[in-house]
Amino acid sequence: MSEMANNEDADTHFPSTADAGNSITQKGFRITTRKLPILKSAPIEDMTAKLGITPPEMIFGDNSVSIKHEASGWEINFNSFDALDRVDKTGEAMLKVAYSKEWQKNREKVHEGIKEVVKPFDWSYTSDYRGTTRSDKHIFQSTTDSIPLSLLKRQDPILFFDEVMLYEDELADNGIAMLSCKIRVMPARLLLLCRFFLRLDDVVFRIRDTRVYVEFETGEVIREYVAKEEKFDSVKKRLAITRDDVPEMMRDANKLSELLPVVDKINERVILR
Repeated sequence: MSEMANNEDADTHFPSTADAGNSITQKGFRITTRKLPILKSAPIEDMTAKLGITPPEMIFGDNSVSIKHEASGWEINFNSFDALDRVDKTGEAMLKVAYSKEWQKNREKVHEGIKEVVKPFDWSYTSDYRGTTRSDKHIFQSTTDSIPLSLLKRQDPILFFDEVMLYEDELADNGIAMLSCKIRVMPARLLLLCRFFLRLDDVVFRIRDTRVYVEFETGEVIREYVAKEEKFDSVKKRLAITRDDVPEMMRDANKLSELLPVVDKINERVILR
């Protein structure tokens, strides 16, 4: 039976098989990235029906990043459908702010002509998605091990690098919510970062990072999920005492990640043979 890492339903049609993408195979691991244009009306309508929520303004439903261990068949894949399927659909996690009504009006214009499923959900598109895994026997287990940063700081040649956008929404011009992936492959190891970044003006900053580290020789895979969050005003005050350009800094997820406190962290590990 397949393990779906924090995603229960693997039987989806997203992303499609429209394009094979770019691939590299390194020491038994096949890494593939796929980047295609944003979805058109028909696929968006199909995705909306399956998800049960209105998708973001820019939805790259055919984009994905995958890492596959060819000997065991183990695979981890990052795609927009499974990420959005982790968004709260009950409305319980919805941000209670005045912008929500404006957002709904704006969304009706953005997806005009599409039959939408409109019901309460977390319209900030916050997702705790940690990737979709497929394996009959290799299951992530909780660990205290961390990603070995010292090895990643070495000046090893980069054999493959890519950045893939999964979705983005400007929240009715009140901020931004986006999910993207970066991956770099070195001769002996790789690192993938899947980052959800939210800036809701005057309300909150959020970062949800999933890092996947693979050591090719040993088959060790470490997955680290870190959630960070802070009130908008608190971050703004901290930035104000620096000499940096505050508006620019508030768009820089890398810089903001250094300021936001950690609210959740999960480390997992699996050895592939």
